[in-house]
Amino acid sequence: MEMTFCIIAVANAFVGWSIGICGIAGFLLPMLYTAALGYSVELALAASFLAFLVSGVIGSVNYYKAGNLAVRECLKLSAGSIIGAYCGVILQGMIAQSAAKTILYLVVLVSGISIIYRLWQEKNRGNGVDEKTGSASKIVESTSFLLVLGCGTGAICSLSGAGGPILVMPLLVMLGISPRVAVGIALLNSVFIAVPACIGYLGRVDVSSVWELMLLVCISHGLGVLLGSKMANVVPVNALKIFVAVFSVCISLYMLIRA
Repeated sequence: MEMTFCIIAVANAFVGWSIGICGIAGFLLPMLYTAALGYSVELALAASFLAFLVSGVIGSVNYYKAGNLAVRECLKLSAGSIIGAYCGVILQGMIAQSAAKTILYLVVLVSGISIIYRLWQEKNRGNGVDEKTGSASKIVESTSFLLVLGCGTGAICSLSGAGGPILVMPLLVMLGISPRVAVGIALLNSVFIAVPACIGYLGRVDVSSVWELMLLVCISHGLGVLLGSKMANVVPVNALKIFVAVFSVCISLYMLIRA
């Protein structure tokens, strides 16, 4: 038990540290719990979304203070995400454990590939992404569009354990929102996905027997996020992204082949 808790603490601290620096890596947590530790999918997702809730709160506060959070647009998106996340939890309960694990591994694989693809795009553009301005598409101003987008991404995230930023952030950038603002929106949006998802999955496990695990997740993940946010200007972000992406692709392929 002590070794298991040590693994969980170190993993959550590292993932939180990575999120604090570049906003990614949360999608690795569900795989850790299911593939490495043998936890049920429900417990894995409950612990993961509790961590996403912590990192979402801390990260969005930092981005808000830096002026990189469009609150109005985020709240519209998040209104749909709450509904979608609730639906995702229901859908997850309707599929077999083996199918749920396969979905988790596929999400990690796609997430890793998407990170590599975005880094490749940035390199080809000569890092020409405008961090300060962005010609956002008019469709982003549509409340109905943001509600639908939030509902869809919320359902996918809560069903698969993807978290939020890894899916929402690139979609917002594609719609013309500047990368920094997109990360800020995605982090706050992940809170609205995490709350119904966490409540839903915790309702399927015996909370009295896992409260120590949940407390450990909150503390270690939160400390990791805080440390990462302080080191954001020290650690080479692209190198960290490449490491997370390559590791994600390799471990997910291994688990899919093994399955």
